[in-house]
Amino acid sequence: MTATDRSIHLTQIAARAADSKQAENLVALDVTGPLPLTDVFLIASGRNEPNVRAIAEEVIEKVEESGAKLLRREGLAEGRWVLLDFGDLVVHVFHDEDRLYYSLERLWKDCPVVPLTVSVP
Repeated sequence: MTATDRSIHLTQIAARAADSKQAENLVALDVTGPLPLTDVFLIASGRNEPNVRAIAEEVIEKVEESGAKLLRREGLAEGRWVLLDFGDLVVHVFHDEDRLYYSLERLWKDCPVVPLTVSVP
């Protein structure tokens, strides 16, 4: 099974939103194989806590504008690792240091990468 067109579309919206707030090292992984509960992980980094929060807030705004509902949000107040669960898409926004420590890309290295288009169409 692979990520649905809808989840890939939401991933592109979230990636553009994150990029607009200077997110770094954007990576999207198709996790449909090992995880039956979601399709895509979008992973992004922010330089500091305010940047991480700004990225997460922009992602929430733009993805919700597209009609998706935020099901769960964790870590926004701390601004170190923010998890945004939209069902088909889970967005992880990390502070640089925390991203290195948790290394989600290494944990999910067998999952296919979803190509991202961050420039506005």
